[in-house]
Amino acid sequence: MSKELSKIASELLTKIRDKGPLVWNFSNFVSMDIAANALLSIGASPAMAHAKEEAKDFTEICKAISGALTINIGTFDSYWQECALEAAKYANENNVPWVLDPVGAGASGFRNKNVEELIKFKPTILRGNGSEIMAVAGLSGGGKGVDSTSTSNDALDAAMSIAKKNKIIVAVTGATDYVTDGKLTYSIESGHEVMTKITATGCALSCLIGAAIAVGEDKLLSTASIIGIYGLAGEMASKVSRGPGSLRMNLLDNLYNISTNDIINNLKIKNV
Repeated sequence: MSKELSKIASELLTKIRDKGPLVWNFSNFVSMDIAANALLSIGASPAMAHAKEEAKDFTEICKAISGALTINIGTFDSYWQECALEAAKYANENNVPWVLDPVGAGASGFRNKNVEELIKFKPTILRGNGSEIMAVAGLSGGGKGVDSTSTSNDALDAAMSIAKKNKIIVAVTGATDYVTDGKLTYSIESGHEVMTKITATGCALSCLIGAAIAVGEDKLLSTASIIGIYGLAGEMASKVSRGPGSLRMNLLDNLYNISTNDIINNLKIKNV
């Protein structure tokens, strides 16, 4: 089964490279650079546009050419909140797939309010670390911020609960990654610990998920697949890197150079 899933993941990568989907990102100040470059490296086309006045236009573009939206709350202020809500509303109304990254959920009332309001517009995918997902589910006593104090295993029940309640797909990332719709769950074993020493690697992943759901019909498996591909690129990069600085460079290079055979032969993804 794992080999069959790995082959499907390799086909997703080919689709992304062939179609070059537009991914419209409300990314945060910290992650804009690595997120845009990760998308370019894998073959997608990033748009980092946050103006409220452009929300309708970009929604129409995404709808016309089968693009996707990603929203990351990492460095929101009140204006960005208004802009993101406008974008999420238009995406929901026009069936544009979109990803919500609840960065630092549980750390402040403002962040929690952002998530509560955005999730009403039914993100296709909610992606966060263990602490963030538990905070969104209301199961934690407050997060530490962007660092995860809860593991992905701790948060799996919370992820399934959110998915069932909101009828969305939830991805919780950590040492083992999980993607669930509340009924079917995939686990992925990939990545390298040093990736946690590079700021915004998780944010970049959320944007890559946008590329995956733009071209993949099976949103659940497409999300699991791109998480695995990204983690595998990180593993490959770690073998030729001396630390976080060189890993960042090599991660982008491996997203660009990773082959379908690399994925088929090395990706560890399964139905749990």
